[in-house]
Amino acid sequence: MNTAVIFPGQGAQFEGMGRDWAEAFPIAKATWEEADEALGFSLSEKCWASGDEVNRTDIAQPGIFTTGVAIARVLCEQGAIPEKAALTAGLSLGEYTALWFAGSLAFKDGLRLVRLRGEAMQDASEAMPSSMLSLTGADEAQAHAVAAEGAKVGICSVANINAPGQIILSGEISALEHVASVAKEHGIRRTRQLVVAGGFHSECMRPAADRLASALTEVELKTPTIPFLSNVTGAQTEDIEAIRTQLATQVCSSVLWEKSMREALGRGISNFLEPGPGRVLAGIMKRIDPEASCQAADVPASIEAQGDA
Repeated sequence: MNTAVIFPGQGAQFEGMGRDWAEAFPIAKATWEEADEALGFSLSEKCWASGDEVNRTDIAQPGIFTTGVAIARVLCEQGAIPEKAALTAGLSLGEYTALWFAGSLAFKDGLRLVRLRGEAMQDASEAMPSSMLSLTGADEAQAHAVAAEGAKVGICSVANINAPGQIILSGEISALEHVASVAKEHGIRRTRQLVVAGGFHSECMRPAADRLASALTEVELKTPTIPFLSNVTGAQTEDIEAIRTQLATQVCSSVLWEKSMREALGRGISNFLEPGPGRVLAGIMKRIDPEASCQAADVPASIEAQGDA
């Protein structure tokens, strides 16, 4: 089967994510134990305990990464992922899981990077009041036009182009408030401020991007063994140094998810597998191409039909 394996980013987290997989499969349990040991604290406890801690950027990011790796390892072990996937990609943070899946990034290195990434983004968010704003009924041209209006007040840019009708801006609170006040003048039906720590994928995250760029110079990357699509370009990237640069750039630049998925569709790929956590990307794919098949392995029972296929 011509299948692409895709991984979600921040926002996919939820209390208890990955716990059912760890309880059902030894390899998933071992993945969480490996993560706890590598980080020097119990990531599993913070992700599985009651409360809001799982939503902190510095916990959510390594938690999502570990959940995705744990589920993917189970799927590979059970034969539910093709031996040679046609392609891999990840939305924002999900790029790190995709690079792990493609054999470019070791699990422990990826884990430490996303932990640092989460800490750096949390710090940047606390240093500058910023947020993200979803636009309902906007196309790319309208989104860029209204972002330019916001930029007259403060940092403001297009953060995510996920699918038709799903575009998100990012920036300083004052700039986003201005955008909300003029959006209808640009033909945008509605705006909604997202509940996030800060203005991800904008210049508000420049300190985080600089810290990440420095850390990336110390991590070994290998050429992906599976075609890997970059968020920054929406195209395949094979060059190791380009990947290194794009991972740092990505923190401040637009996430071109729709472009990436249309690149995959243009290659004749119509089957997508989302190991999780959750099923965010499956929902986005329906907006991009309703005819494409996107299977979310969001609970352990979901691998049964795939394994029997």
